[in-house]
Amino acid sequence: MTTSPLRLGVNVDHIATLRNARTGRHPDPVRAALVAIEAGADGITAHLREDRRHIRDEDMARLKAEISKPLNFEMAATEDMLRIALATKPHAVCLVPERREELTTEGGLDAVGQHNALAPFIGRLSDAGVRVSLFIAADPAQIEMAAKLRAPVIEIHTGAWCDAVVDGHAAKAESEWQRIVAGARLARSVGLEVHAGHGLDYATAEKIASLPEIVELNIGYYMIGEALFVGLKETVRTMRAAMERGRNNAGGSGLAGERQAGKA
Repeated sequence: MTTSPLRLGVNVDHIATLRNARTGRHPDPVRAALVAIEAGADGITAHLREDRRHIRDEDMARLKAEISKPLNFEMAATEDMLRIALATKPHAVCLVPERREELTTEGGLDAVGQHNALAPFIGRLSDAGVRVSLFIAADPAQIEMAAKLRAPVIEIHTGAWCDAVVDGHAAKAESEWQRIVAGARLARSVGLEVHAGHGLDYATAEKIASLPEIVELNIGYYMIGEALFVGLKETVRTMRAAMERGRNNAGGSGLAGERQAGKA
């Protein structure tokens, strides 16, 4: 298949996490978004959680008003979030699972079990001109349900693979990688646009960029952590370089279960 260009969405949630530690206005996630775009980000992702632990309502409004690239609004499928999304009118909404006690999103959305609840959300957002993505595991049943629900995009949850790579569990990493490979192919074959995210660093981003079916990576926590040492502009540029190396190796082999930490 023809390899599509690969986009980078930068998640600015944890700039807001740091700001909220002192309940003030600094550092500003909108300023971070503008810096990331200047450095080469193709879009900005922000997750407005129900408990507002990092991104706030006014952050979403300012991001929509001030950035020049597409805004990807991550949210749970609740009436409150739907109201805010319809008022904000972002380029895209990514529906994610959410639990108050979790540190971060722990798994993919259960599109199969929640299809009756998700269908009207997808319909109302689509009618408003907002692209809808479902954040799901690379599971055939979930992917097929996403297509039935007429969500144009899925984002494959890469957390289990990334964790296994970081922990040095080669067999599990290889198994999770093969699930991602098969899931991306299935999703593309049923007409879905395929994105990926969660837990990606330079090495895993380079690896997953080799899958021609995937057209966008959304990365946040790792990049914000690296930015503390080298700056956000340099982090974005280094991540883009890693992705481009992976894209140039589309269809080839690479990381799988072996760790190549920090190579970029």
